[in-house]
Amino acid sequence: MAGSDTDGAQQQIDEIEALSSIYGEDWCVVDEDEKIYCIKITDCLDQPKWTLCLQVILPPGYPTAEPPIYQLNAPWLRGQEYTELANSLEEIYVQNLGESILYLWVEKIREVLIEKAQSSDPEPDIKKTSEEVDEDDGEHFLLEYEPIHEDSIKTLNYMASESQEVDEELPPIHHGSPITDRRSTFQAHLAPVVTTRQVKRVREKLYENKKIASATHNIYAYRIYCEDKQTFLQDCEDDGETAAGGRLLHLMQILNVHNVLVVVSRWYGGILLGPDRFKHINNCARNILVE
Repeated sequence: MAGSDTDGAQQQIDEIEALSSIYGEDWCVVDEDEKIYCIKITDCLDQPKWTLCLQVILPPGYPTAEPPIYQLNAPWLRGQEYTELANSLEEIYVQNLGESILYLWVEKIREVLIEKAQSSDPEPDIKKTSEEVDEDDGEHFLLEYEPIHEDSIKTLNYMASESQEVDEELPPIHHGSPITDRRSTFQAHLAPVVTTRQVKRVREKLYENKKIASATHNIYAYRIYCEDKQTFLQDCEDDGETAAGGRLLHLMQILNVHNVLVVVSRWYGGILLGPDRFKHINNCARNILVE
């Protein structure tokens, strides 16, 4: 067994050397000891429209026994597109078990970006993309996310109540206590809503907070009771965290809450939590609903 571990370690070293020479400036070492790397991938045009950063952590068992831990970072990458791309990467891993796969992953992502550039997809919001990329070149990776402190929660509430006088459509927003597990932080936000317009206003207001806007996922669900039709108007969004929105809505149905919007922000800390993440999302939401 020790032999295969050493082989794996050597394979990692060889692969990293090869990748850094292939990708040059687009390859970035975030943390040598923790084996955290980042590759900036573009659609190959002289003026790239589509850019994505692939962040990977190589566990000791990679490539012989464990897959890389990865995160795909791009402001335009959401929902369906995220899921499809993640599924393609999983597939490549399964088809090449035990082999070095990062090159295959990068080229697969590039293929998707080139397809997007050639198709009629509208360009991403360039301003946001360029900021995102500039940030990703630095040491912003996998940093410990500070939970949002009480003070900023009070400020947020204060801002909400202040602006309410100006805009009747913005209901007060409450922020729950953060839950942190293995460097990932989860925090729920709740607002009473009676129209979909209010849902939209609350979400816009939340995204004005840079910290919330920078969360890896902002999962939400709402339920509004329509008196006249005696039916529920309800919807949810995963925001890249597969099935999380549906689970959140299901929780709200079980608790029989209505006229409320719940948003759960998750800041990913570089360690995959598996099914535990759904537990944290639901616990955050349950706590704020019960409060």
